[in-house]
Amino acid sequence: MNTAPLVTVIVPVYNVAGYLPQCLKSIVEQTYTRLEILVVDDGSTDKSGSIADEWALMDERIKVVHKPNGGLSDARNAALDVAQGDYITCIDSDDYVHTSYVERLYKALTATQADIAVCQWADFAQGNTPKTAPLPEPPVYKQYSQDEAIKAVFYQQGLTHSAWGRLYKRSLFEGTRYPKGMLYEDLAIAFDLLLKTGKVVRTSDTLYYYRRRSDSITGTFSPKRGQVLDILEGLEKRVSLEAPRYLPAVRSRLLSASFNMLRLMPPCDPRYLDLSYRSWNNIVRLRDSCLRDVHVRARNKAAILISYMGQAALIRAINGK
Repeated sequence: MNTAPLVTVIVPVYNVAGYLPQCLKSIVEQTYTRLEILVVDDGSTDKSGSIADEWALMDERIKVVHKPNGGLSDARNAALDVAQGDYITCIDSDDYVHTSYVERLYKALTATQADIAVCQWADFAQGNTPKTAPLPEPPVYKQYSQDEAIKAVFYQQGLTHSAWGRLYKRSLFEGTRYPKGMLYEDLAIAFDLLLKTGKVVRTSDTLYYYRRRSDSITGTFSPKRGQVLDILEGLEKRVSLEAPRYLPAVRSRLLSASFNMLRLMPPCDPRYLDLSYRSWNNIVRLRDSCLRDVHVRARNKAAILISYMGQAALIRAINGK
């Protein structure tokens, strides 16, 4: 009898029939076998739901939840509500993972007594294959205290806010769920998850393969991208009251998001004037303090210096013109 802790793998699915088999194959072939695989069909209109059902017939560890479309957050939350595992990991259904993904993350987490274990990832363009290399033996672990992890995420120095590519203790999600209908849903709960965390470990192993799709939500621009400013401006206000020691890190992340917003949005498009003004206003408001902050990334400081020449000069520079 396998007495290893149960790991719940959450796979939100929406119209990914062309990618889902590769994703599920990489999960069922894991060297760590005590898995609960929750595939949430979020109202797909292609064959994704039936593909998931077919895989469930082949592997009893797969449980398929069919639900009306509610978005990525709602799909993850539906799985979290029924998850039985001691640990949780999320894998996007258009991505796939190394066969040792769960095993290596679990070893990293238990060896260091961490609450979250994070791996490296390789991204690849749609239609291509990611570059792979033998996993290092032994892997190299970088450990972060709670304070170090929060600063690393918001200063964008060594850790990201992504939901995928990591193994969580299930207890971290008690009382915490992803906000429904929001882009950057993982950023929205990153601070709350980290406040519950005593330690985060990052392994040198590259275990997650992230597919860059031109038709993905994050591959196109829409006004919903402004939600990242909603999240970070709200967190700035909250942190200023509850945990002011993290205010410089949150402001650094807000500044970075504001630069990125100006880079992504179509220039001189009247539909985005309010979003453009909001981003520029954040830059002007935050640039002096961020320029003095030794932890702010060098490329953001370069953008700050250009911003003193005006918004038009900044937009030309960040768009390479």
